[in-house]
Amino acid sequence: MKIATEPIGSIPRPVELVEAITSSSPKQDLEALYDKAVMDTLKEFERTGSLIITDGEQTKSSFATYPLDGAVNIAPKGMRIDFADGHFRQLPLLTKGPFRYSKYAVQYLKYAQERTSLPIKQAVISASALSLIYPPEGIEGYSQEGFIADLVNECEKDIRQCLEQGAAKVQMDFTEGRLSLKLDPSGGVLQQFINLNNQVFNRFSDAYRERLGVHVCPGGDHDSTHSADVDYTAFLPALFDLNVGNFYLQLASESDKKKVLKTVKEYLKPYQKVFIGVTDVNSPKVETKEEVMERILEAAEFIPLGQLGTTDDCGFSPFCDDVSTTREIAFAKIKARVEGTKLAEAKLS
Repeated sequence: MKIATEPIGSIPRPVELVEAITSSSPKQDLEALYDKAVMDTLKEFERTGSLIITDGEQTKSSFATYPLDGAVNIAPKGMRIDFADGHFRQLPLLTKGPFRYSKYAVQYLKYAQERTSLPIKQAVISASALSLIYPPEGIEGYSQEGFIADLVNECEKDIRQCLEQGAAKVQMDFTEGRLSLKLDPSGGVLQQFINLNNQVFNRFSDAYRERLGVHVCPGGDHDSTHSADVDYTAFLPALFDLNVGNFYLQLASESDKKKVLKTVKEYLKPYQKVFIGVTDVNSPKVETKEEVMERILEAAEFIPLGQLGTTDDCGFSPFCDDVSTTREIAFAKIKARVEGTKLAEAKLS
C-alpha cells in the first residue's frame, strides 16, 4: 500500500534574498530574486522525488502575516510570542474595520503552478491566529463580533480560491493551538480556536474537506519552539474535532513518540488521515532514509496504513529572516523523508 508523503510549506530562502529583504532593496531587485528563489525551490523539490511540492513560501513575509502585507489598518505591538531560546515574534494589531485580507494565498499558488507541472500544496494561515490581531480594548464602531464575521468570510475566501485554482491540498497552519494551552491551561482558548476554525471548515463540501488539512507543531523559528513544554496529548483530543480530512503532526522531535501515537490512535476518526513528522526541522542532523523508515514502522503499529502519511515536523523557515537552517540541509531532509517513506512501503507490503 502506498504511503503519501508531503512537505509542510516553507523552505529556507537563499542568503542573497534574505539580505535583500532585510536591507529593503529596490522592488525590482526583490522581484528578480523572488523569481529566482521560487524557480530554484521548485527544481530542488523535483530532485528529491517529491510528488507533491510547495513554493517554499519564498515570497511570503511569513506563514502567519501574508494576508496583512500592505494593509493600512494595521499597527505594531500586538500579541507577543516568546520562544524557548529567548527571542520572540510579535503580531500586529488591527486599528479599524472592516477587516479584509490585503493578499490571498492563491497568488502564490498561481505563480508556482506556472513554473512546474507537479501538484502544488498551498499553506494558509488559520482564522484563529488572525483573530489575535483584534485589540483587547476593542475598536470603536467595529465590534469583535463584526470582526469575527469578516474574518471567517476572508479565511473561507482564501481557502476556496486555492481549491478552485486546483491546489492538490490546502493546509491551514494552526501552530497557536498547542501554544493556547500554555496561555490557558483550562483549554478554554483552545476550544474557542477549534470552534472558530470549524466555522470556516463547515462551509466546505465533503469533497473539498478531503483536500483540506491542518498542521500543528510547537513552533519552529531559529531552531527554537514556543510550546514544546506543553503536553501534546492534552492538545490532540480537541485537534481531531476539526472538520477536515488531513492532519500534519510534528512528531520526530517528540521525546515520547509512542505516547503521542497512542493518543492519535484513540482520537483519530475513520475518515481522517494523519501525516506524521519524520524529520526534525530544528535539528541540523540529516536523518537517514533508514531512520525515517523506522519512525514510520513504529507509527504503523498504531495507525492504520490507509490513514497514515508522512511529512516534516514543521516548515523549515516560516519567517523570511530565519537563516538557522540551510537550503541544502532542508532538501536533504526532504529527500530522506521521500526515500524513507518508500522503504517503509516496501517493508510493510
